[in-house]
Amino acid sequence: MFIRATLAMATAALIVISASGCAVSRGQETMGAYVDDTGITTLVKARMAESKLVSASSISVETLNGTVMLSGFAKSGTEKSEAERIARGVNNVKVVKNEIAVRP
Repeated sequence: MFIRATLAMATAALIVISASGCAVSRGQETMGAYVDDTGITTLVKARMAESKLVSASSISVETLNGTVMLSGFAKSGTEKSEAERIARGVNNVKVVKNEIAVRP
């Protein structure tokens, strides 16, 4: 099930990328960097969705040049830490900036 969900999300990400043409956005230097960042974001969100400790719908994930920015709200410090741990565990992540606010 996880593999299917991951493949579906990766396919959707590729469709969005191809639909946008060759335009590089957000100040990135290459289309390859944009594809890498999209893949990182997709994997982080997929792994959060699988986690029983993280509410993926309450946490936003953005990636730029391998730097992952987490924002949104967590119900506990444990959830905030777990979201960061998940993001750090994804290949090609260079830095994780955890701006998640804890709101019980």
